[in-house]
Amino acid sequence: MASKSSKKQDGASVAANKKAYRDYELVEKFEAGLRLLGSEVKSLRAGRASLDGSYARISGGECWLVASTIPPYSPAGGRGHDPSRTRKLLLHKNQIHKLAARLDRRGFTLVPLRLYFSGTGLAKAELALACGKKKYDKRAKLAEKQQHKDIGSELWRRTKKPKKR
Repeated sequence: MASKSSKKQDGASVAANKKAYRDYELVEKFEAGLRLLGSEVKSLRAGRASLDGSYARISGGECWLVASTIPPYSPAGGRGHDPSRTRKLLLHKNQIHKLAARLDRRGFTLVPLRLYFSGTGLAKAELALACGKKKYDKRAKLAEKQQHKDIGSELWRRTKKPKKR
């Protein structure tokens, strides 16, 4: 019998927002459920979704995922869904109030990082409370990354032992 902790393990990502890691400094991460239609779930299971340019906002005491794209599921026929509709994110009220208080501060935004299915088969979205990076921050990060790469390759080259013939 499987334990509860093994059921809660994350499944494979359906869609990821790689640009969010580059463009934003992630302060805190949250997990939210997604309220989807049947054809949207089928399309997600087929691995078809995009989070490019999407964001989350809080309005009317509810959290919404805006500008994400889940293409229609073709076998659903004419009863598909609108690919770019606004989808409700399922969070607890105290989480929504906490996020709303932080989003009121200048410079913070709520960015979706990935869509995935949990171990129990539920569609989930990983959100992050983020602060935008400046252009010079991005350049500094790239320079630091290149320095680490250069150091690693130089160490590898110097510790590599020559082969005996």
